[in-house]
Amino acid sequence: MLQARDLSVEVGGRLTLEGASFTVAPGDKVGLVGRNGAGKTTLLGVLAGHAPAHGGQVVRRGALGYLSQDPRSVRTAGADGLSALDHVLSGRGLDQLAVTIEKRRLALEEDPSPRNVARHAQAVDAFELAGGWAADAEVRRIAAGLGLPDDRLDRPVRVLSGGERRRVELARILFAGSDLLLLDEPTNHLDTDAKAWLMGFLAGYRGALLVVSHDLGLLDEAITRVLHLDAARLVEYRGTYSQYRAAREADQARQAKLASAQAAEIKRLSSLADAMRGQTQRRARVAKSLDHRVARLEAVAVSGPQREQALSLRLPEPPRAGRQVLEVAGLAKSYGGPPVFADVSFDLGRGERLLIMGLNGAGKTSLLRILAGQIEADAGTWRLGFGVSAGYYAQEHEGIVGGKDLLGHLREQADLPVGELRALLGMFGLPGEMAFQDAGTLSGGEKTKLALAQLTAGRHNLLLLDEPTNNLDPPSRTSVAAALAGWGGAMVLVSHDPDFVRELAPQRVLLMPEGTLDHWSDDLLDLVAMA
Repeated sequence: MLQARDLSVEVGGRLTLEGASFTVAPGDKVGLVGRNGAGKTTLLGVLAGHAPAHGGQVVRRGALGYLSQDPRSVRTAGADGLSALDHVLSGRGLDQLAVTIEKRRLALEEDPSPRNVARHAQAVDAFELAGGWAADAEVRRIAAGLGLPDDRLDRPVRVLSGGERRRVELARILFAGSDLLLLDEPTNHLDTDAKAWLMGFLAGYRGALLVVSHDLGLLDEAITRVLHLDAARLVEYRGTYSQYRAAREADQARQAKLASAQAAEIKRLSSLADAMRGQTQRRARVAKSLDHRVARLEAVAVSGPQREQALSLRLPEPPRAGRQVLEVAGLAKSYGGPPVFADVSFDLGRGERLLIMGLNGAGKTSLLRILAGQIEADAGTWRLGFGVSAGYYAQEHEGIVGGKDLLGHLREQADLPVGELRALLGMFGLPGEMAFQDAGTLSGGEKTKLALAQLTAGRHNLLLLDEPTNNLDPPSRTSVAAALAGWGGAMVLVSHDPDFVRELAPQRVLLMPEGTLDHWSDDLLDLVAMA
């Protein structure tokens, strides 16, 4: 289904993969892993044909289903005029087949000639062969499994949130019955039940699967191979994800031991050569011979394993605000149908943290976008308190735009010297050589880090955070949680990550779409992943 031959991939002038060859055959379920920024997302885009390779060749056979990290993908971008249901049906071309049937029915009514009868019958047969009569029920079953209720399916794609668009696109791909699936973080925005449903679906999938995910543990027994990407090299491990973890640990231990032994031998020979140098002519020749041996050893020496490094984040203290940071009264929002939510009211004090909980489609993102000034409410009012500066972390990185480098994004938030801005990028794991890289080439995890760096540069005292740990590797997620937990400003937070919520310890919770306020209790942690 998929074959890469001597493949090289470049991002921002930097090779993230060099000379790799591998195949993914029918029935293979391959996990692609590596730290944030290793190049997984770019590699998947190259394999899908959405980006050019720096070198080598990619061969694909059969129908392809590709899920990118960006819900504003080329697929959904052309679907704004469709309902979500019609967009999913288009995965098998059923929307066009239905239009064809209707056109040929009208032609048959006008002229019941044998030719028109045959053409209408042909269209009906094609619709039936594609499973058209049962398609509506099948689409709704898949969508329900992914946490997308019927009322959202019947709405236009253009009114859906980024997370809902992504689930619609995933439903379209699964419904299409592709021979090859390339999925980039398919569990983003899914609650626990939806993740479990998706993993069950993929475990029974008979085609070829290559998946990038921080939830590969959920697919553990279904994985047949793991490709580990790091330092522009792709290393293949056979077996389940758990077996890969054990083999990777053993490889790193052997690599560390070999690197230590080589370094010790290089040091011993160099010291011996230095001791002989400048003595007798015979000893000088021996020293020169030792220098050659050292050079040969250094040429083939291995480095110790590169482990995922936790970020060392230090967020500046926020500017002081008034006692009341945010006041919300009677907010309501709809998108041309029934209200998503109505009569939502609450206030937020200085330094207070409020968690918004609710099922998918309950309006959590819409509420944050209203408070960030991104969209207008249909009813109600809200206002910021005295001296309050609000910073918004968008779930889908809408503030990260292609064609502008990383420094340019930070300059929009703060008029600081270039050195300070580069240091801020480095603190978030975006090294100096990336400062002038096009932000559109960043991976999902790198975009998350840049968006958090923007918030830090902005010196806000109120943060509106919509799933800020999506796409982060575990060490980075832990570091971000610890930094925000120690920050003194106010927060309104949406998150499906129980560990992250536990670390931030919100004082109150707002249940959507009802708008019910309650005190936070750790007993609610079990509901966080589901809401």
